[in-house]
This record gives sequence, C-alpha cells and structure tokens, in this order.
Amino acid sequence: MGIKDQFQDKAERMQQQGKQRAEQAKGQHQNRDRRRDDDDMDPSRRRDADERYEESYDA
Repeated sequence: MGIKDQFQDKAERMQQQGKQRAEQAKGQHQNRDRRRDDDDMDPSRRRDADERYEESYDA
C-alpha cells in the first residue's frame, strides 16, 4: 500500500467520522428542542422549576 492509498483511506475514515458526529449532534439538538417544547406545554413543571430556583436563591 502506497502513501497515497494510506492518505486516501485516512481521509475517507475522517469523512465518515465527521458524518457520524454531525448526525449525533443533530439528534441531540432535536431532543433538546423536544424537551424544551414539553416544558413550555406543561406550566406546572415550569412553576416547580421556578419554585426550586427561588428556594435555592434564598439559601
């Protein structure tokens, strides 16, 4: 295997890794948005979070 082949293989592996990382980041971003939407839809959860924040602030 020549040097050119080695570089080509490494470039292809790096490209595949980049695609995988991009897909993972995209999935994480979508999950984060989904959780944020759930929090916005449920006012009791927001109120609980606000109360916890105020309690920790008072301490």
